[in-house]
Amino acid sequence: MHNDTKSRSGFHYFVRGWHLMMLPGIKRYVVLPLLMNIVLLGGAFWWLYSRLNIWIPALLEHIPGWLQWLGYLLWPLCVLAVLLVFSYFFSTIANWIAAPFSGLLAEQLEAKLTGHIPPDGGVMGMVKDTPRILHREWLKLAYYLPRALALLLLHLIPAFGQTVAPVLWFLFGAWMMAIQYSDYPFDNHKVPFVTMRRALARHKTQNMQFGALVYVCTVIPLLNLVIMPVAVCGATAMWVDRYRDDFAASLPVR
Repeated sequence: MHNDTKSRSGFHYFVRGWHLMMLPGIKRYVVLPLLMNIVLLGGAFWWLYSRLNIWIPALLEHIPGWLQWLGYLLWPLCVLAVLLVFSYFFSTIANWIAAPFSGLLAEQLEAKLTGHIPPDGGVMGMVKDTPRILHREWLKLAYYLPRALALLLLHLIPAFGQTVAPVLWFLFGAWMMAIQYSDYPFDNHKVPFVTMRRALARHKTQNMQFGALVYVCTVIPLLNLVIMPVAVCGATAMWVDRYRDDFAASLPVR
């Protein structure tokens, strides 16, 4: 693999994902993840935005009286924290349900990019591998929950926690988005979850760039409805350019 290919930024793969999902032969694999994302995230965010005026004042009540003058600064930070937490929560649910279809999308896009037709692929391969795919989602959840809980507890510290937690949550969310969407092509080749995390960490800056852009889009209305297949396509292109030669040159897909 050429060095210039491996040095491409996360922004490059984010932009490329938008183009790749519109390729002939790929669009039909985008439809189901896209529809699931629209239904789940569309309904969830409509409900969330209707609750913000109730939840934010409740969070600000934890601020001591002598720090009430910080309210005008903490209000937008609290809104941001709630949006970041719930955007990832809702995205996680959508990703669980759409995981088999996202894996199939990654498989078919990789085949198109490399010219290697995957054995045992297609819908029947997806059905057969659904238990393994869902187990992989459990592994991601087990990695995510203790770290997310620590950040939520940090947010309960008056003033300091409510200022620092949104920044740390965004960074953590960006990393989790990189893990979430990169995992589909890695898992198609049965690369262990821990091995995948270590591989992503070796290119952490680029993966954080990619994950941060995806994470921002999960918070923005309308964009969050279409970001799932974009992220799968971008992460798959990154796998082909940066990781495939190291892990999958001799391995069958699925």
